[in-house]
Amino acid sequence: MKKTYNSGKIVTTALMLLLGLVFLLPFLWMISASFKPEVDVFKYPIEWIPKQWQVYQNYKEVWMGQHNFALFYWNTIKVTLLTTVVSVGVSSMAAYAFSHVHFKGRDALFVVVLMTFMVPNLSITVPQFMILKWLHLIDSHVGLVLVGSFSALGTFMLRQFFMGIHKDYLDAARMDGAGQYRLFMGVAVPLVKPALVTYGILRFIWTWNDYSNPLIFIRSPQLETIQIGIQKFASESGAFYSLIMAGTVSAIIPLLLIFIIGQKQVIEGIALGGVKG
Repeated sequence: MKKTYNSGKIVTTALMLLLGLVFLLPFLWMISASFKPEVDVFKYPIEWIPKQWQVYQNYKEVWMGQHNFALFYWNTIKVTLLTTVVSVGVSSMAAYAFSHVHFKGRDALFVVVLMTFMVPNLSITVPQFMILKWLHLIDSHVGLVLVGSFSALGTFMLRQFFMGIHKDYLDAARMDGAGQYRLFMGVAVPLVKPALVTYGILRFIWTWNDYSNPLIFIRSPQLETIQIGIQKFASESGAFYSLIMAGTVSAIIPLLLIFIIGQKQVIEGIALGGVKG
């Protein structure tokens, strides 16, 4: 029985490894194509390791060409970090309130929050545009941050983790004279830190990859984000796939770094949710 179990485990691991490699192939091709001369990009059979390297020329054209990728990067990093910080803060406070603060109409209000899941994002674009225009925040990064900072999904997700905190921890802190702020910052937040990091990484990825909001709410070229920059670059360099792949690789590097840095917390957050369930 033990031998059969080990054989099954080996087969399952091998299948998962093969499946993972299949999912990685497009990504590996993209990196390989960004290092090649244009004539070698679609050569068949595929040259995964280029015979002729053109790394400097391709990435120089992307970063020092007509489009200012450094400015796009700075704008995207600023908007993404601010949106992530504000969204995690607002969602965590709302989640704590809905799970451990008792007030009249709490459950009904939470149902209203959940009902916003049924509203398609595109259906609220016009009201958002009108509100930002009334606030004079169209064509500004502040308006872009406000649009992406409030998430019913983040509130719902974090509420589930806050509800997993046993009330004895909070009651002990209350006996020591702790108020709501100290209960939240000193007791609740440290206990759900992996969940906060997990949601923060998800919000970072969603905001970094956001194309529609910058397209709608940003008009000035000097305020555009990396997604708009990639689209413009691809439109003007449509015949040069090596350059498009170099620009795309440049755009996803921060996503890889943020996941590598926070993967331990993500795994802990998933495990915490699994134990709670």
